Amino acid sequence: MTASWLHRKGCSGYLAHVIDTRDNGLLLEDTPVVREFPDVFPKDLPGLPHEREIEFTIELVPGTNPISQTPYRMTPAELRKLKTQLEELVDKDFIRPSFSSWGYQFCL
Repeated sequence: MTASWLHRKGCSGYLAHVIDTRDNGLLLEDTPVVREFPDVFPKDLPGLPHEREIEFTIELVPGTNPISQTPYRMTPAELRKLKTQLEELVDKDFIRPSFSSWGYQFCL
């Protein structure tokens, strides 16, 4: 029997949207590639790279509007982990808050 057939017969039904908010417990060290190349994935980043000879810029076309994209949905555990990582990167001055309309919008 299908739900639509039961509904047509007058049966009541309930719909539940369930989200697992627990952390899945996976660590970066559990990934096979990370175990194979540990020197590429240090525990702590040493700092920003040295200045380069060529300054990199992105030329924008005047009058171009930012691309509108729906934010990526995350579980509460993923959001907590992302917030922790972003705070750590801001504290180390690797990144800084941006109010640009071209920046990616994080919902924290």
